[in-house]
Amino acid sequence: MKITSADVIVCSPGRNYVTIKIETDKGIYGLGDATLNGRELSVVSYLRDHLIPCILERDPFDTEDIWHYLYRGVYWRRGAVNMTAIGAIDMALWDIKGKALGVPVYKLLGGKSRERLLAYTHAQGIDTAETMEAVAEKLEKGYKAVRVQSGVPGVEKVYGVSGEAGQYEPAVKGNKPVEETWDTNKYLNYIPGLFSKVRERFGEEVHLLHDSHHRLTPIEAARLGKELEPYHLFWLEDLIPAENQESLKIVRQHTTTPIAIGEVFNTIYDCQDLISNGLVDYIRMTIAHGGGITPMLKVASLAALHHVKTGCHGPSDLSPINLAACLHFGTAINNFGIQEYMGYSDATMEVFTVGYSFSRGYFNLMETPGLGVDINFKKAKQYEYGPAYLPVNRLEDGTLYNW
Repeated sequence: MKITSADVIVCSPGRNYVTIKIETDKGIYGLGDATLNGRELSVVSYLRDHLIPCILERDPFDTEDIWHYLYRGVYWRRGAVNMTAIGAIDMALWDIKGKALGVPVYKLLGGKSRERLLAYTHAQGIDTAETMEAVAEKLEKGYKAVRVQSGVPGVEKVYGVSGEAGQYEPAVKGNKPVEETWDTNKYLNYIPGLFSKVRERFGEEVHLLHDSHHRLTPIEAARLGKELEPYHLFWLEDLIPAENQESLKIVRQHTTTPIAIGEVFNTIYDCQDLISNGLVDYIRMTIAHGGGITPMLKVASLAALHHVKTGCHGPSDLSPINLAACLHFGTAINNFGIQEYMGYSDATMEVFTVGYSFSRGYFNLMETPGLGVDINFKKAKQYEYGPAYLPVNRLEDGTLYNW
């Protein structure tokens, strides 16, 4: 079997998605998710201009060699654009392999380690009362795990909280990012009280998660983790910017609250020290931005040696193709932890058909060969791309900060 051609499809059924379609001389094609929120067209150009020519006439079964050819061959390694493009190709090749052999991808990764996969969703509100009702709504739908985010008194807009009714959407359409403001002190004084009320109302059975979105210093993160210990969180996510991995030692020394990090990581080298030194409990790298299934299997193997579980990043700004890849990956590995899931718009589900089901807080994979996801090319063309950017963040005195 040989790769004969590849194309990139850009569409926006509610959100911008980039999909690569790789075709073979046997009439089998594979799909990969190449979406990078706010930088979609950079990945498109990199695929079309540089990577696709490198894979033509290759055997799609040679995923290991093709991955290293694209990763090492560029010389300028790593980076979000580079790794998202490589990840999309790798996903599509595994899709082809599964279809060619007539089996779902997870069977090629070691088979089934579990029957279903636990998922968490997002619940948010402009204040405590609205957040509590949002949590109640998610629990009524059967979720067992909920990420709780709330507006903070005195802070105009907070990550994870929508200013309008409906699903939270951080990316704002336009030609440049909007700017938001932040006050760490107000946030730290408010969040423990929020979780006290959530636990009091909903009890200990529900898994509670929270995302600080890289906005704290190590000692601030340590304080938050310590103050949230009585409420037994499933995890605290992205407490600090992780470029300085040593700094997570401070957090770990001061709290027993589980730590999750890594949704912006794109290689094993971004998390190697964190995992091997026991500084995290969950690794948040996802298939699309982590370079594909091939390298993520290595991340999972390293993590398993150090009692670290996976929690793949999976918001709705990544397409159902990436979610399917994460589910096949999570089904096969032993140290799966949990899968993020926000759901998709009706328009998105008109464009994509999926080979998984979701019910009462868990995903179940169907036995569809490959990744089990397809795209309606005619429908996709009806939803044209438009630029949209994630915000940037400033402190109240105007200093540019972490969003």
